[in-house]
Amino acid sequence: MASAAALLLQLQLLLLLSLSAAQPGFISLDCGGADDYTDGIGIQWTSDAKLVFGGQATNLPVQNQLQKQYSTLRYFPADNSKYCYTMNVRTRTRYLVRASFLYRNFDNSNVYPKFDLSLGATPWSTVIIDDADTPVVEEAIILAAAPTLSVCLSNASTGQPFISTLELRQFNGSLYYTDYEAQFFLALSARINFGADGNKSVRYPDDPFDRIWESDSLRRANYLVDVAPGTERITTTKPVFVGTELEPPEKVMQTAVVGQNGSLNYRLDLEGFPGNAWAVSYFAEIEDLAPDETRKFKLVVPGMPLFSKPTVDVEENAQGKYRLYQPGYTNVTLPFVFSFEFKKTNDSSKGPILNAMEIYKHVQITMGSQDANTMSSLASRYPQAGWAQEGGDPCLPVSWTWVQCSSEAAPRVLSITLSEKNITGSIPEELTKLSALVELRLDGNSFSGGIPDFSGCRNLQYIHLENNQLNGALPSSLGELPNLKELYIQNNRLSGHIPRALSKKSIIFNSSGNNLQGPSDSISRGTIIIIVCAVVGAILLLAIAIGCCLCTHKRKKKPSRETVVLAAPAKRLGSYFSEVATETAHRFALSEIEDATDKFERRIGSGGFGIVYYGKLADGREIAVKLLTNDSYQGIREFLNEVALLSRIHHRNLVTFLGYSQQDGKNILVYEFMHNGTLKEHLRGGPNDVKITSWVKRLEIAEDAAKGIEYLHTGCSPTIIHRDVKSSNILLDKNMRAKVADFGLSKPAVDGSHVSSIVRGTVGYLDPEYYISQQLTEKSDIYSFGVILLELISGHEPISSDNFGLNCRNIVAWLGRTLRVGTLTPSLMHHWIPATTCSRCGRSRRWASCV
Repeated sequence: MASAAALLLQLQLLLLLSLSAAQPGFISLDCGGADDYTDGIGIQWTSDAKLVFGGQATNLPVQNQLQKQYSTLRYFPADNSKYCYTMNVRTRTRYLVRASFLYRNFDNSNVYPKFDLSLGATPWSTVIIDDADTPVVEEAIILAAAPTLSVCLSNASTGQPFISTLELRQFNGSLYYTDYEAQFFLALSARINFGADGNKSVRYPDDPFDRIWESDSLRRANYLVDVAPGTERITTTKPVFVGTELEPPEKVMQTAVVGQNGSLNYRLDLEGFPGNAWAVSYFAEIEDLAPDETRKFKLVVPGMPLFSKPTVDVEENAQGKYRLYQPGYTNVTLPFVFSFEFKKTNDSSKGPILNAMEIYKHVQITMGSQDANTMSSLASRYPQAGWAQEGGDPCLPVSWTWVQCSSEAAPRVLSITLSEKNITGSIPEELTKLSALVELRLDGNSFSGGIPDFSGCRNLQYIHLENNQLNGALPSSLGELPNLKELYIQNNRLSGHIPRALSKKSIIFNSSGNNLQGPSDSISRGTIIIIVCAVVGAILLLAIAIGCCLCTHKRKKKPSRETVVLAAPAKRLGSYFSEVATETAHRFALSEIEDATDKFERRIGSGGFGIVYYGKLADGREIAVKLLTNDSYQGIREFLNEVALLSRIHHRNLVTFLGYSQQDGKNILVYEFMHNGTLKEHLRGGPNDVKITSWVKRLEIAEDAAKGIEYLHTGCSPTIIHRDVKSSNILLDKNMRAKVADFGLSKPAVDGSHVSSIVRGTVGYLDPEYYISQQLTEKSDIYSFGVILLELISGHEPISSDNFGLNCRNIVAWLGRTLRVGTLTPSLMHHWIPATTCSRCGRSRRWASCV
């Protein structure tokens, strides 16, 4: 298998080399395209079909030959997976990576997509489509640290992830070198050709590296506005020497703007800022100045007086006319709204000149998972298997579908599930090198040979190797695993004696269907436990069967699917919900939960469902454990509802569901632990609770919660309506990022229509229209979210007898009344809203913006 993987890698390398033979260092993928071709400017495009696994290609109307690459695209499911393009590169070499996205309503939904883009393990950008007919282009410059570079799409908030083109351009020498390139890559915010003739951009072949220099004539909202009076365009046909450092194209340097009135002013929005920037201006003296004429100017940035110290004399700095001078800052903090001015000095006779400008943001490179190399080697063994071609880092920013990872900064692989994947050959040696592995499921394949030595995986708790073709003896090292809880090896071809160390362990052990014998000396305590458990299990199954028959007989007059749930509320998940929905949910043993919580010692919350406890699993993961105290039909129904829903929905702004437990009459849900509790606590908690005083943080929390709700409404099929959106169900992690929780009342919508439903929810957040009509739609969640926004703005609780005056107890009614009579003033908010300082006028303000 390894030789096949090497052959595939060589074929891909030969493909990429052949594509870039005429354009060294160029890779141009027409995503969704079926043919290779050369476009109108000489760039050779190739189909992406052989370089990506998954997704669907579709055709779009093409306008002209120059845009043929936009006549197709490839789109991917809106699920919890990532979809990666992996390209071969030269290590220690800088590359320009460019991805473009042209929507054109390819899915006929008129829902503008929003999804994430990453470079390997590092989040690159969130692609937001707001115009169906204008391409969104993301561009970065990165130093290749490995022989391959992956570009991945994932986590759709709305619509489906898609991509139109993917390009790679290799740089030479020290172009774009920074002292920080091992820790940061550069994400493009602006590359502007000033003085350009018309809206057309400059790129290949004028720029041999195919950078796209956007014309300053191309007006966009909040981009290159506030232009100073007296700004004029100039151009020249004389050659300009550009052969230094960054080598901008000569065509760009042959145009410029000059400030005839003594200044050049511009304002532009920098996507992704505030942040640390790499910023360079390009100057060339392309006017023939008289001997007594001079051109000197300074850069002026509001609030940054240090920028005004250096004086630019282009001709002197460049050592002659028609030569490039490119001063800049390799690490400077810039705001989102960047206003700047070039202003002539008092001893200058000519106004400033500007030919071009580039601004990039430093994006910190995420440390990959610690098991990335091992997992990559494992996947390379199976070049023809779809599951092995997901690409990128196995854990970041989204884990592979068959992998679960820890939540630390440099994650470890905790679980591998490769059940029924038609895998042949021996069990891969790479699996034995995953020292943090807790769960391994390889059942239902055709593995042959012996079971390898897993003694290096000291954290292993669950091993499923059943229904394969394994042979040989059972390794004694399995009995030496200190945390082993389950070992399933039935229906293989194993022979010999069960190791004494293994038989002494009190584990769930199934070895039927093999030619295995007990330990050679005597029947051990472990064997007795297994036999006793088998007998007791048989008796319990018989008792349950009799009980079910009796219950069925008693309820025969009124049959219902809900009968199964009521008959055995504390047993295995009933058939009220689809079996598929619960197959993906991990089932914890009650003993594991008790160990994690020190027998439910630390209580951290409570609600209508029950009590929430803090816990810590053996692998170090912190968890929140919900213990059901309401054993009524409704309580069990909500429990099953939450398990069924959370087993199939995954989003960064939904609290991560880790599993459930049903044992000894206890119904338990297990979630990730959210260190900062609920939003409600931070708005109106006790004196020891930290209040959220930052407007930016409140806006960030609102945005996070909105993304979670948006995913439920548009990213799930069918749509899920939460039904209990409130500030106590918005949880905050250790970084104060918000996630939506508590899905016990949630319901799936039916084909987008109204759902007739018994009214459920919380007073103060409940949609009045839903309450009156009992017709549930997504708008009910939107109403509840609006109440949360009012809480964030005002600090008031939704229902109060004290805060809203006479005859008014509801925050929505209070707001409506104050708006009608015009009494909504800053004083109403003073008790909670902090004062801030206006960035323009410097005055203290609480509510109204300064002008």
